[in-house]
Amino acid sequence: MLPLDVVATAFAQIRSAKLRSFFTLLGIIVSVTFLVAVLAIIQGLNAYVKENVADAMIGANAFQVRRSPINVSGFVDEEVERMARRPLITRTDAEAVRAAFPDAEAVAIQSGWPTPSADVTWRNRTVGDALVFGVTAPFQVVQDYRLEQGRALSDIDVTQRRTVVVLGAELAEKLFETVDPVGQQVRLRGELFTVIGVNARKGRVLGQSFDGYVLLPFTRFEMMYGKRASTTVSIKMRAPEDVATAMGRAEEAMRVARGLRPGQPNNFSIETSDALVNFWKTLTQLLFAIVPAIVSIGIVVGGIVIMNIMLMSVTERTHEIGIRKALGARARDIERQFLAEAVALASLGGLLGVMVGWLLAATVAAASPLPTRVTWWSVAIALSLGAGVGIVFGVYPARRAARLDPIAAMRAE
Repeated sequence: MLPLDVVATAFAQIRSAKLRSFFTLLGIIVSVTFLVAVLAIIQGLNAYVKENVADAMIGANAFQVRRSPINVSGFVDEEVERMARRPLITRTDAEAVRAAFPDAEAVAIQSGWPTPSADVTWRNRTVGDALVFGVTAPFQVVQDYRLEQGRALSDIDVTQRRTVVVLGAELAEKLFETVDPVGQQVRLRGELFTVIGVNARKGRVLGQSFDGYVLLPFTRFEMMYGKRASTTVSIKMRAPEDVATAMGRAEEAMRVARGLRPGQPNNFSIETSDALVNFWKTLTQLLFAIVPAIVSIGIVVGGIVIMNIMLMSVTERTHEIGIRKALGARARDIERQFLAEAVALASLGGLLGVMVGWLLAATVAAASPLPTRVTWWSVAIALSLGAGVGIVFGVYPARRAARLDPIAAMRAE
């Protein structure tokens, strides 16, 4: 029997009992659907963080000098405690880094963790829990903020500790609606601040707005909130290829500024947006570890169902097997036939699972803020799983059919 005939016969058997075939495949369809949909969500989130969040938080072509790394989950407790004893990033450190980068597009200081939030009030209207950042003037350039109205913070605003603010677009819209916000006075922690500018929208990430913030002059911020535990210096280079060498120069400048001797470890960290992406991937690796375990349970159950159905099929077609053997079919022809039917069944289940999973991922992306991305390798894994289940759980029924005695089989009803 030619391989094409074997496959055609297998699909003919599936078509002859459509309802039974569907219920046989249900376990595999559900498992593969779950696998494809969950991997699509994880991959979508990874891609979104890499393409949007990382650059939005750190800036394109930029890196940061920080007190501690972004991702501390990979360190043991002793290392975390040692990092907690590191000195704060100071204005002196920032000036040393700034002096080392006359060719940088911008060098900015930003208040770090913990980021305070506050109610912002204009007349009788209040917007709660706006994030408050203390920044220097170049921060606007480092973060690629584009002004929609008014002007950005200046060096004079910072040095003179002026009571001025730049608002995010969403916060300004909620406070002022149709009124021009520039020149208006808002109240923040009991102090009056003049609105000098409004930044254009940066959008939302997973439903969370990037436009509900207040930017204060860094010096004024420290007067109100004190020094933060993780003040950050951000350096924005003019081209992506300059970032790697610039990080080395920043390290050298910081070591000189802090008087570190050769061999002494750094008491600061230098990070790019890649650190944020890696931190996110560390979190999603846990999901990658759990998903296969859950899917494997469904796949095994689905495989056992296929094996039982194939054993029933062998019993029902015993007389047919006897006739085929009497007409010259060899044992391996019978084995190939039943194995092909099991693989065709399982592969069909895998294919249907991929299609349903794809549709489910598209529905999730359309109906929720979760981004999804179906990757070729997740489809390949799903299809391979389907075919693999057919082989593993189809061998026993196929061999049982191949070993039937032709005379006894022909006598079967």
